[in-house]
Amino acid sequence: MATTSDHVDLRDDLIRLVTSRLLDPLEILLPQADLADLRDQVRIDAEMWAAQLLGEDGALAKQVAIRLMAVLYPGDTPFDPPDRWWATPLGRVTARRAGHPSKEGVSLGVAGAMLGITRQGVHDLVSRKKLLRHPDGGVTVDSIRARLDQRREL
Repeated sequence: MATTSDHVDLRDDLIRLVTSRLLDPLEILLPQADLADLRDQVRIDAEMWAAQLLGEDGALAKQVAIRLMAVLYPGDTPFDPPDRWWATPLGRVTARRAGHPSKEGVSLGVAGAMLGITRQGVHDLVSRKKLLRHPDGGVTVDSIRARLDQRREL
């Protein structure tokens, strides 16, 4: 169950990301444009996105997470965030609701970042069969998501 603090942190992270990645560059390109209404709309929509990402509807949360990833991190290659990204509010909720945006299996280091534990901790969970090995090495993203859901329920 998400706390009010989780919601506020995620909302603020979304506002920061949309502003810095979309609105600020637009303001640089179009200095005469009045973006005040867009900034207000981002604050309103970030509330809704945070509620959807943290809400009970898992399918909707996954859809919103994927849509945000596609818009906030566009590129010609699949999004492969640095380990520290998984510790951000958006990274934490993305790990839980959508998993890794472009991989079915990740290294022990990335798995640790997604879970917020050490690489050794991941190794121990794999050894105890609490996380599943991916056939290509590392850990399955589905088992990471299941572990995050399990921890969330406790």
